[in-house]
Amino acid sequence: MELIELLKALLIGIVQGITEWLPISSTGHMILVDELVTLNVSEQFLGLFLVVIQLGSIMAVLVLYFHRLNPFSPRKDRPQKRATLTLWLKVIVACVPAAVVGLLWDSWVEEHFYNVVVVASALVLYGIAFIVIERLKRSTSRTQPRGKHAAHRLPVAADPTQELADLSFPRALAIGAFQCLALIPGTSRSGSTILGGLILGVSRQVAAEFSFFLAIPVMFGWSGLRAVKAFLIDKLTLTGTEWGVLVVGVIVAFIVSVFAIRFLMGFIKKHSFEVFGWYRIALGVLVLGFFALTGSLLG
Repeated sequence: MELIELLKALLIGIVQGITEWLPISSTGHMILVDELVTLNVSEQFLGLFLVVIQLGSIMAVLVLYFHRLNPFSPRKDRPQKRATLTLWLKVIVACVPAAVVGLLWDSWVEEHFYNVVVVASALVLYGIAFIVIERLKRSTSRTQPRGKHAAHRLPVAADPTQELADLSFPRALAIGAFQCLALIPGTSRSGSTILGGLILGVSRQVAAEFSFFLAIPVMFGWSGLRAVKAFLIDKLTLTGTEWGVLVVGVIVAFIVSVFAIRFLMGFIKKHSFEVFGWYRIALGVLVLGFFALTGSLLG
């Protein structure tokens, strides 16, 4: 039985590592996985596990971008260190809207919106949004005027922020506001911030990287609060199997996240996010169809 539970944790870690960074909603996938693979653990531990496993995903960001995120790196000169500190300040500023909205509305949203219909609808709705926005950007780029006076005739959205260092504080805050949409299950935290970045005229690479960095304080904070509540307040004690499940899940999520992040950054150099939009629509339809057939559509 213990080996089976570890294999289940391995599968969940793979799903978490992939879906946390691709804009396809980890919640939508976890709902399907939970129907097919149910861990034989306490309900209290399961709630902790599904949050803490995200630490593995976050560690992948810290490892891949360690030099870039480290303001004290000896390989950086003073302006570079200052730029890194400024980047962190932008991340913190951008996290404020989601922190405020989450503290005020998280429990209410979970109570009223955490059902299959909402998740599937969010998958489809934001899938359509990705397709529409990418096609609008492509259409805009084709119709941009050329010549020395072209810049005066360009629409605002056609002036993308191509480098993360050029991202302004107001635009960072606005992207952080889009992160609040992820409170609705099925939206996707990375999906909402990337979509917001694209709408605000940020390049695909900057939108994706800023989404990664925004996740660091958000997910560390959420995982830390959940762990403190579970162990110090609720006095949760884990069995040997549960410790094994937790360790396997976190490690696998870390390893898979490394590959998922590298894949996404390589993919968007040559392709748009439109394919993820179509995938979201297909997944939303699959979720609705699956639960309609099993008779638990509103569960």
